[in-house]
Amino acid sequence: MAPTARNRGSGHSKKELQKEILKRQTSAKEKDVRESESEIVAVVEGWCPSQYTALKALLSARLCAAIWGLINDCDETYNYWEPTHYLLYGKGFQTWEYSPAFALRSYTYLLVHAVPGWLYCTLLQPNPMLVFFFIRCCLALGCSGSELYFYRGVCKEFGSNIGLVTLGVQVFSAGMFTAATAFLPSSFAMYMTLLSVGAWFHQSPQLAIFTTAISTFLGWPFAGALGIPIAYDIIVRKKQVVMFVKWCFISAITILVPMVQIDSQYFGRLVVAPLNIVLYNVFSSRGSSLYGTEPWTFYFINGFLNFNIMFIAAFISLPLCMMVIQVVIPLRRHRQSLPLWLSLSPMYLWLCVFILQPHKEERFLFPIYPLICLGGAITTDSVQRVWWWLRGGRPNHYLRHTTWLALSILALSSTLSVSRIFSQYRAFRAPVETFMEINRLAAEGHFPADRPITLCLGREWHRFPSSFFLPGLNWNVQFIESEFRGQLPQPYSQEPNGTAIIPQHMNDANLEETTRYVDIQSCELLVDLDHEEETPREPRYAAYTNNWTTIHSLPFMDSSRSNRLLRAFYVPFLTECYSTYLNYTLLQSTRWKSNIRNPGH
Repeated sequence: MAPTARNRGSGHSKKELQKEILKRQTSAKEKDVRESESEIVAVVEGWCPSQYTALKALLSARLCAAIWGLINDCDETYNYWEPTHYLLYGKGFQTWEYSPAFALRSYTYLLVHAVPGWLYCTLLQPNPMLVFFFIRCCLALGCSGSELYFYRGVCKEFGSNIGLVTLGVQVFSAGMFTAATAFLPSSFAMYMTLLSVGAWFHQSPQLAIFTTAISTFLGWPFAGALGIPIAYDIIVRKKQVVMFVKWCFISAITILVPMVQIDSQYFGRLVVAPLNIVLYNVFSSRGSSLYGTEPWTFYFINGFLNFNIMFIAAFISLPLCMMVIQVVIPLRRHRQSLPLWLSLSPMYLWLCVFILQPHKEERFLFPIYPLICLGGAITTDSVQRVWWWLRGGRPNHYLRHTTWLALSILALSSTLSVSRIFSQYRAFRAPVETFMEINRLAAEGHFPADRPITLCLGREWHRFPSSFFLPGLNWNVQFIESEFRGQLPQPYSQEPNGTAIIPQHMNDANLEETTRYVDIQSCELLVDLDHEEETPREPRYAAYTNNWTTIHSLPFMDSSRSNRLLRAFYVPFLTECYSTYLNYTLLQSTRWKSNIRNPGH
């Protein structure tokens, strides 16, 4: 008997069969689309280093900075290393900012750095110079961890391509090399910027608020400006006013209460150091215009020296990227939780504020160095998109054909940065190496260890790397007259409560205090830069061989008589041809030859 329509084949009706066929075709198409999307996503994600690899690269770079980085700012020596040396060894220089009469600096901030040094010193009892480098290595470790968190946040917010370029700029840039291990509040503020902006990108607003508060209260009060875009995002965009107020209160209480207690104990009176520094710099008649002022171009020149083409790229990142995304390649950036203008606004806000200030210094830009790295990476990504578009916009994703361009830009920037780092070290390493030589000579017994030794500084007072580089506590650094007519620091009181004693002959107007100077006849050793030009206050001591014997000398670049470009970036052979060097000398007084053995140099 012939089969009926009901039981033919699989037993499905014609309509059911058509539906099944259509369903299978749709599934096949969806599968193809999913595979295609997966392929595109893989290209969008691209390759980026793992967290472990990124940490190794960052830590390697930062440890190099800890060992070979120079002290480029006398403020770092006298306002941070010297008081820390006093906290550890009971001896060091004090500036007017640490006088209880003014109390602009925080001892709590110093203790954060001094405690690791104290542990290392107590457990191993090393040479103070090793304690110096140990503290620097701790700074390198803290900076590396903060940078890693920031890198992860960038990858989450912007994708792996921008994360990769940001990491590359961080590792190799001369700016990060300088700032990463500097013992300065602006460097500490940079660490907190890495954490607060990283937390912002990770969508962790509570951590972003707390780290911004640490940066503001414990580090540098003006760094609070970098938290304005974060506050705008939380209050205006996300309407989380209660949470914002709650965490601001928690942060302020958690940080300020112990900080005020510690500082008040050291100063001997109630002190709120962040408030004092704001009152002095913003509301006093002196403020930021008291010290060296620079033209508005200062930060642009400095930014180019430290980040070369990446600084220019960072500066144009917002307008270029907005044009590329909206006009050239209207590609939705599905990863971003923040508007691009808001993500980049902290960098532009900081530049606007500090360009307008008359007093400008390199360290004032430290807090936004990571944001410069990010801005440069965003511009690099935009350039890749434009190149892809100009080449006809192939069907595949732009990263498939432009990775070589990003790597080329990164290689050029890294080469210029390494050239800058090497140029600075090679030209200006003499002060640190001179004091390391003093330590070597002392270890070999060339100087007596059983009596005080007086080492004098004149024109080179501002390049003194700190008392950590003196062979022992029997060494005393003194100042002789030079052409510098401002206020020099003076030793802390040797009383038990030395930090609470108001020192005499201190002023907050940078007026010269002649009580700082000693007679040249009392100097046993002298560190000096041998200029050919002489003045009554700065003679050529090395030329007076009847009074002084040169026992060590190193070349030190004379910037005024060297090619500007070739002194800024090292170019093999050419830098040597177009640079002039002076002798950085360690001199021994002939009056004390009977007391100090001649090293025979």
